[in-house]
Amino acid sequence: MLQGLIGTKLGMTQVFTEEGTRIPVTVIQAGPVTVIQKKTVETDGYNALQVGFKPYNEAKVRKQTKARKGHFAEQTPTQFLREFRCETVEDIEVGQTFDTSIFEVGSKVDVMGTSKGRGFSGVVKRYNFAGGPASHGHRLGRKSGSIGQADPARVFKNKKMAGQYGNVRVTTMSLEVIDIKPELNAILVKGAIPGATGGMVTISKAAKG
Repeated sequence: MLQGLIGTKLGMTQVFTEEGTRIPVTVIQAGPVTVIQKKTVETDGYNALQVGFKPYNEAKVRKQTKARKGHFAEQTPTQFLREFRCETVEDIEVGQTFDTSIFEVGSKVDVMGTSKGRGFSGVVKRYNFAGGPASHGHRLGRKSGSIGQADPARVFKNKKMAGQYGNVRVTTMSLEVIDIKPELNAILVKGAIPGATGGMVTISKAAKG
């Protein structure tokens, strides 16, 4: 059985339980995905399924390279490809599709996405530094201050300094599935997930249960 799906983050909303408790949820359009390639221990050293999400239209299909067309073989080329490890792939065929039915309400999932890119940021925004005093005469402001000392006369590696912030792969683990909308291919998970609205995410069954 496939262990996850590829989806698109649609945004956040809220739902209410029968007791009236408000739960913040993120809506994810998850799948359907198509199996593009099977990997086995004999050929690749491990068992896995490569799946595709969001097929291209005919105009985009004609523009695909011969290498991509050859890889997809008889399947329609898709915008996104992801791979999921499996214990066995014997009962699954190339071209088979999977949807939200692989998940259950109340189960836990891990969601992986690319966080919002915030560009070149200072240490106050990037690492929550306090900054300098704001009283009259102080000139430190939002700068980082001293970054070293006379000995060893160099800046240590991994020093917290200004630089690129965000735009990295982030995994939020063990989120609860609050509801599933099969007719919309949508999953509602409790809490926030990485990335901007419209961004691609990967939803997989929780590694830590």
